[in-house]
Amino acid sequence: MEQLTHYFPDLTARQQEQLAALYDLYTDWNSKINVISRKDITNLYEHHVLHSLGIAKFIRFQPGSRIMDLGTGGGFPGIPLAILFPDCHFHLVDSIGKKVRVASEIASAIGLQNVSTLHARAEEEKQLFDFVVSRAVMPLADLLKIVRKNIAKEQRNALPNGLICLKGGELGREVMPVRHQAVITPLNTWFKEDYFETKKVVFVPIPR
Repeated sequence: MEQLTHYFPDLTARQQEQLAALYDLYTDWNSKINVISRKDITNLYEHHVLHSLGIAKFIRFQPGSRIMDLGTGGGFPGIPLAILFPDCHFHLVDSIGKKVRVASEIASAIGLQNVSTLHARAEEEKQLFDFVVSRAVMPLADLLKIVRKNIAKEQRNALPNGLICLKGGELGREVMPVRHQAVITPLNTWFKEDYFETKKVVFVPIPR
């Protein structure tokens, strides 16, 4: 939690309370359903929560924004972002039902009113959103093909509507098809821990 308040000093008391509750909730659920690597649960805040909030350093979603978290797993990056942006709606989608259940139960346990969940394949979701976010779900080109149909035409944010994903490692080949549109920002721009050395936020606008 100290890391979070260091990088996000404007967190309200309610947001701090919700974030602080995540450790016990994920530890409990993880003992029943493996949503986070068991050896990594002690790094929950750095490797999962703070990593998710790298998107919040890249963009401040405007109130009323609708964001789909595709391949949310147990709720990342959607749940940390939903805590940070209570005036935006986050729709968490995953093809694995038990993981969606964990995300839904945790959102409910901490009182998030701005989260919906869906157990479905990405291709099945037809709603429109300002942005789609994801965390290393699939190669960028595949992701873009699937989510193009879900991007709304109306603009409400400083950045054009599109895809924002968290990626690691060497991305040269992966971003090649969209190299002229993609904006790649290393997370160590904002976060100084070693874990973020190779982590990046990739933004690709999707015109409609």
